[in-house]
Amino acid sequence: ASSDAAVHLWDPERSTPISTFNNLWGSDDTVTTVRYNPAERDLLAHCSNDRGIGLHDTRTSSALQKTILSMKSNCLEWNPMEPYMFAVGNEDYNAYTFDMRKLNRPTGMFKGHVGAVMSVSWSPTGTEFVTGSYDKTIRMFSVRKEGGTAAHTGSHSTGVARDIYHTKRMQRVFCVGYTPDHKYILSGSDDTNVRLWKARSSEKIGQLSAREQASLQYRSALVQKYVHLPEVKRISKSRRVPKFVKKETQAALVQKEKRRRKEGNVVKHSKPGTKKFTDEKARAVVKTVD
Repeated sequence: ASSDAAVHLWDPERSTPISTFNNLWGSDDTVTTVRYNPAERDLLAHCSNDRGIGLHDTRTSSALQKTILSMKSNCLEWNPMEPYMFAVGNEDYNAYTFDMRKLNRPTGMFKGHVGAVMSVSWSPTGTEFVTGSYDKTIRMFSVRKEGGTAAHTGSHSTGVARDIYHTKRMQRVFCVGYTPDHKYILSGSDDTNVRLWKARSSEKIGQLSAREQASLQYRSALVQKYVHLPEVKRISKSRRVPKFVKKETQAALVQKEKRRRKEGNVVKHSKPGTKKFTDEKARAVVKTVD
């Protein structure tokens, strides 16, 4: 990735690129992120400043497909267990998951941040990913329903973070990553610190006895059984967030309600069939380019 509007393929033992992708669908903007597919080593994806996400085949030195989002994407990571899926962190405060076979619409939209998403990292299991944001928080999102795949999200993928991490001194988060055992998360922030977090905040560190394991499984089963009750649901989903994050979230909800009401008025007072409601996923993608 470089600022000369090109993607270069290098050999560590050579001083010149092996291959160069110059014609990025007519775009002259800087390429900021490049990632190889973990299963197909001849396939790579990139993010650029023109709000684009592109796919390339290194065997033919050709560009395959590109999608233009409404705002710029800062990061891109492939799912290690389902390599046709990837996640991007966007400047519109959201993270999106895409199926590389169908780039005209994201498969998932993950909300909650009140600042640009600067980093995304998948867990080794491919069932969830963590995001780091300009709003000084870290959020974990589940993308797979029970017995399903990341491409077919369900009841366990609501687009809302299952957990939120923050500290008083932690500043804007620019990089996050899971450890290979899926038990910890590493984060790097603007205050020049690297922090280590538990992937499950309530999980005990160390060896568990058989009695402790049975007790934890029983408690988890109880929560899943009664999570539909308002009191249990409120307790299980309640998270403390910084005051400014709470304030910005409330302002974002007011703005969303205004946009929804305005769109409803436009549809209501237009000629029948000329205007219709569009969901948020459809609005995220502006166009696709072959």
